[in-house]
Order: sequence, then C-alpha cells, then structure tokens
Amino acid sequence: MSAESVDVVCNTSIAATSGPLSADELQKMNAYWRALNYLSVGQIYLLDNPLLREPLKREHIKPRLLGHWGTSPGLNMLCVHLNRVIKRDDLNMIYVIGPGHGGPSLVAHAYLEGTYSEVHPNISQDAEGMQKLFKQFSFPGGIPSHVAPETPGSIHEGGELGYALSHAYGAAFDNPNLIVACVVGDGEAETGPLATGWHGNKFLNPARDGCVLPILHLNGYKIANPCFLARIPKDELQKLFEGMGYKPYFVEGDEPQSVHQQLADVMDRVLTDINDIWTESRQGGVVERPSWPMIVFRTPKGWTCPAEIDGKKCEDYWRSHQVPMGDMDNQDHIRILEQWMKDYRPEELFDTNGGLIPELAELAPQGQRRMSDNPHANGGQLLRDLKLPDFREYAVEVTSPGSTIAESARVMGAYLRDVMKRNLESNNFRLFSPDENNSNRWQDVLEVTDRCYMADIYPEDDHLSPDGRVMEVLSEHQCQGWLEGYLLTGRHGFFSCYEAFIHIIDSMFNQHAKWLKVCNHIPWRRPIASLNYFLSSHVWRQDHNGLSHQDPGFIDHVVNKKAEVIRVYLPPDANCLLSVTEHCLRSRNYVNVVIAGKQPAQQWLTMDQAIKHCYAGVSIWPWASNDEGTEPDVVMACCGDVPTLETLAAVDLMRQHLPEVKVRVINVVNLMKLQPQSEHPHGLSDHDFDALFTTDKPIIFAFHGYPWLIHRLTYRRTNHKNLHVRGYKEEGTTTTPFDMVVMNDLDRFHLCEDVIDRLPQLGARAAYLKQAIHEKLIDHKQYIAKYGDDMPEIANWTWGKQGLPGMVGTSTEGDNV
Repeated sequence: MSAESVDVVCNTSIAATSGPLSADELQKMNAYWRALNYLSVGQIYLLDNPLLREPLKREHIKPRLLGHWGTSPGLNMLCVHLNRVIKRDDLNMIYVIGPGHGGPSLVAHAYLEGTYSEVHPNISQDAEGMQKLFKQFSFPGGIPSHVAPETPGSIHEGGELGYALSHAYGAAFDNPNLIVACVVGDGEAETGPLATGWHGNKFLNPARDGCVLPILHLNGYKIANPCFLARIPKDELQKLFEGMGYKPYFVEGDEPQSVHQQLADVMDRVLTDINDIWTESRQGGVVERPSWPMIVFRTPKGWTCPAEIDGKKCEDYWRSHQVPMGDMDNQDHIRILEQWMKDYRPEELFDTNGGLIPELAELAPQGQRRMSDNPHANGGQLLRDLKLPDFREYAVEVTSPGSTIAESARVMGAYLRDVMKRNLESNNFRLFSPDENNSNRWQDVLEVTDRCYMADIYPEDDHLSPDGRVMEVLSEHQCQGWLEGYLLTGRHGFFSCYEAFIHIIDSMFNQHAKWLKVCNHIPWRRPIASLNYFLSSHVWRQDHNGLSHQDPGFIDHVVNKKAEVIRVYLPPDANCLLSVTEHCLRSRNYVNVVIAGKQPAQQWLTMDQAIKHCYAGVSIWPWASNDEGTEPDVVMACCGDVPTLETLAAVDLMRQHLPEVKVRVINVVNLMKLQPQSEHPHGLSDHDFDALFTTDKPIIFAFHGYPWLIHRLTYRRTNHKNLHVRGYKEEGTTTTPFDMVVMNDLDRFHLCEDVIDRLPQLGARAAYLKQAIHEKLIDHKQYIAKYGDDMPEIANWTWGKQGLPGMVGTSTEGDNV
C-alpha cells in the first residue's frame, strides 16, 4: 500500500508564536521540559542540595556517577507533547521507551505527574523528596538506571535493546482505544528483533485493536559510534518507512521553540490520522491495512548539556550518551555542572517548598489518564480470569497403561480450541507461534478462529483473516515480544514453539523473568497472567530433521532464574498435559515451561490418576513397580514422555528376565520437585525425597534433557552419590526415533544394562542378559541401516504385552534360549 510522508522542516527563524502553540502554551511547555531536564540531570549527579540553593560542592555530588543523559532530553520533550494531547483529547495512552537507559526521564515524568510519590510515599513532592529522588537513582538501596518495574507507567525496561515495538504491538492488540507511543532509539533500530518489529503493522486490526505510534528517536549516536539511520539520506529513510507501510512525519531541529511548534503540529496531524483510520475501519465494514503514522524525531544527542567539556565536543555527540562529565573532584567540572543545571532556571519551576509550581503542574493529565498511572501499564489491574472449560472432559480414555495411543499435543489443542471459544467475547486470549501452530498439533483452534493477518489474503489461503486470534509470524522474537506486551497489559496467552528454536529468545525470557522477579516485591504492581511456553517437536522426535533441531537446553537456561518465578513441567502423557495446561492458564506471575511430544504415543494414566500425579509433581507408579511392602533393589526414575516410554520398556524387560529384582518406578512431571524446599517452593523436603528415592539404593534416572541438570538439582540430596542419569548428550543426526535414544544411551537396553551394572548381587546370572542386550543393539543398527526404520518389536512394543524376540531369560528359573 502506498504511504505518504509529511516533512516538517526545522527553521530556527520561526517566531515563538508560529505554529499551533500560543505564546503562553509554548512558554509553559518549554518550562515543563526544563523541569524534566533538571530532574534528569539531578538524578545522575546530585546527592544533596537538590534545588541549588547554596553553592554546589563536591559533597553534594555522588561519588559514583551512573546513568544515561544522551537520550533523556529528547524523551522529555516527547513526554511534554504527549501529555498535551492526552489532556486536551482525553486520550488513553501509554509510553514505551525503547532506549530504556533513559531512566531519569521517565522517573522525572512520573515524579512531576505525582504518581511516583503516590506509589513511593517517601519520595515527596518537595525539596526533601527531590533530594531522595536524586540520591536513590543508581545508588545502593535505591532504584536502577533503566525504566525498571519500580518506575510507574513502564511495561518495558529497555535495558536489552530490540523489543520496544514488539511489546508495543502486543499491548495494542485487543485494546481498541489505546494508543501506545513507542520510542525507538536509533541504536536499537539496528537490532534484528527491532528490524522485524516494524512489521507488527501487518497484524494490527484497526477495527478491534489500538494503535502503535512509533517515534524514531534519531539523535545520531550510540555509546561511541554513529547510528546508520541518522547517516543515510533523508529520502532513503522516508522510502524505508513508506515501504514498510508507514506514513512518516519528520520533526528536526536543535532550537527548542521551533521543535516545540513542529512537534505540536505533527502530534495534531498524527492524531487526526489515527482517528480517521479508527473511524473508517469501525464504521465502514471493510477492514483494510492502513498506513499508520509514525514520527522521525531528529534532535541532538544530549540536547542542552554543555556543547564542549574539556575542549571536547559533548552535546550532539556520543560523549553525551552516558555521563557527559566525570571526575567531579575537578573544581572546573563542578562549576560546569552547576551552571548547566542553573541554566534550566529551577527557581522559576519549583516553589519555595520544592514542589512544581501550579501553572506547570496543571499541564499534566489527571488520574489514570496520566501515562504513569494508566492501568494498562500495570496490567494486573485489568486482568480477568479466563473462562476455562473442564479439562477432564477432554480426557483420553485409558483402560490399562499403554493400551491407548494418542497425540498429547493434539489433545491439548482441542482443549485450547474451547478455551479460545469461551473467551472470544472477552477478547483477552491469543495464541502465538512462529509458523508452528499446526505442526505442534494445535490446528483444532482454527475451528473457532483464524490466523490474524492484515496483509493481502488470497482465496486459497487457509484460515487467514484480520479477525484471527492465532498470531503466527516466523520470528520467535516477535511472538515472545507480542505475548509479553499482551500479558503486561492484562491479558492471557500461550506460546507454542519447537523446543530447539526457543533458544532464539533465551535473552528475552531472561528479561521477562527478571521483570517478574522484581514485580513480586513491588506491592502496587498487580500480578499478571503467567507467560506459558509449550515446547514440542522436541529433541527425541526430531530424528527427521537432524542435529540442528535437537536441543533440550532451554530447561537448563530457565532453571537459572529465581525459583519464585519459574516452573518446568514434563507431562508423560496427554491426560497429564491437560492437567498441567489448565494449571498454567490459571497461574499468575510465573514463567511456565511445558514440554511434551506431538507424535502418537502410548498413554499411561487415567484422568483421575493424572490429576493426582500432577498435583504431587512426582510419584511412584505402583502398576509399574514391584517393590510394595519391601525395599526396592533399584529406583527407575523418569522425566519426559520419551524417557518414560524407555524406562517402562526397560522395566518390562527386567520383569521378564530379572523378575527377582525389586523395582520402584518414579515419574517426575514437575521438575522443580527435585530441588530442596529451601531452594524452590515446589521442592520436596529431604524426608519426602528420601522416602521416594531411598537413601542408599541405586537410582537410574532417564531424563528428557541434558543429564547434568538433574545432578545440579539434586546434588544436596542424601542419595545423590547413587544417582546415575541418562539424557541427551549431544549425539544425534537424521535417523530413526529409537536410534536417537540409542545414540544417547537413553534406550531401554542401556537402562537395563545400567541396572545390571549397579546390582552386584545379580552376579553371573545377568551375564547372558547383558550379552543379549548388546546383540540386540547390534541387530538394531543393522536393521535401520537396511530398512530405514525401527525394528517392529521396538516400534510396536506395548507395556506388559510382549517380550522381545531373541532375548535371553535369566530369571531364577534358569531358562536358557
């Protein structure tokens, strides 16, 4: 679609009254901007003497100078102008700051609006409160340097760059009257996720969604280098954004009065465009993808700081990115800082008590129209429970263990279909996937909704529409960012992904987990719906795609985060997956990782058994064990659907050939049960762990992921010395499903051999079985090399139904074959 740009050229000769702002409005808005700048500088530098009512001394300045000035004045200018239109038009707007290192700006903004003092009563709106505001910034026991959860109005910390637009679009979905003003730093614009983030406009339906107003903050420099978007010709920049479907408006200059008038004019035009788009799409009946407006805001880096310091360029250069001037033991630097701050004329901005003067305070919106108090920026205030169907109604019938074959992920998809159906009117539930919804067997959801799509749709397309609620784009970054933005503003969702490629968003998960960890300790931050991952097409069933698709390491990454935030579930069958899914959808303020297969597989537990098992998180499976009433000789533990299958097959072998061995089978569905209670709230007490796993018997643990993770989780346990873990050890290729487990010593034969090796009382009686196991593994390799598929006795094995042809019996009856 075509898009036009609007070019507002800076002209420093424009009179103060030339433009939409009256002389009085201009004077007051510029004064408000000065107040924000003053507070931003003060947070970076000052420890005391906040209003400079006495000569500035070294003891008034922090010993360690931390923070970022360069982006702050531009962010402050934008705050002033967004407030103007919010108050005038009664707008519902939040502010996402991509260059979140501009923390001083948003803290100052929230402070002048009064919200900061409401949620942090010790930071009062007077000289004493201002001194505390300054001191706490980037100070031990204070607040971080970025737009962190402690900052009211923030849903995006911006410490790690690249996700501002993703969060903004996620926030705008299903919020029809919300405008998300999203500042994109020109350095951030060089990141991969942000480069794709612009294309969120292909998924934003103006008939039902809000609006994202991207503002490219083109101040020219990063930490020590120029930004390329600031160095390409203007017409090329314009064409870039037009080509991505935007209508760019340019605001450029370094003279404040001119920039104020330009920006006010552009804001008015932008809002007209947004209202026209909303009106046309909501009244016309036909929804087409519009050219949404955006702003290119080109102002100097570090605007209004000293032009030079120590003879070196500072303003409009990378030296102003962080702290423009260090070494405050230098008296010349103290004088420069004092003059810099006095140039903002604080005596005109703050009254004798240190509060913002009333004629400036009245510029801010009131109540929840303040961006710092908008409930969308504290999404738990808006969160409503999902209307969930009874998951037990989707149960797979299991008359006996292994008697039923089902696809766990498909069963989950049927349940999610009805979750979607029940919440269509509420518009608060979406699914996110990087083109893997159907591959991961969630296609039943498409019976009640479509994939959201605002680009061209062809007649042969499958389930594409502007009204769809399944969000599919081949970018894990966008799926993650959209979902985070959706959750942070009070809604619910699930992210389906191939297990190996969820690593693409490792770092985004980090940031969200850190956000939740901090929010748990901020009383005014209301809990939000958990971020739920469903990882399928997992390592043990990627035999067809090969080594590049085989990586279960996301679990290792997740468990590094705070126990109060993370949960990891590996349901062994469909009924357990249903129970876990329902639990995750009801939970709050967690990151839930659920891993299960999508291939047809044997089902083990009835729904009643599954509910009890999932509630316990780890339990003995009596029907697979034979140690009841006595001590086991060995504990066979398993976690994950394929390790469970192989463990049960190994136990079946031992029942046939070593029936005298007392085996206890334990299945783990909640991985965090393995940690001590002191380390994780779900962890088993030492007493309960010892009762299950014994204090002195060998434990053969078949695990879905990398084996050393189990050792990490259990190293403090009494019986850790007898724990032997089998799992993925980075062996794989394009091969058969069973060969995958053989290559990693996780198969039934190796597990059986592990038992033999750890039970010396079997003596020579087990030698024949061990030899038969080795021979069967040779048979396996020869068979797959010839036929390209697993042996029938492997592929068709069923619990308790048959032995393996050619296996040698070594029971006490002394059978020899």
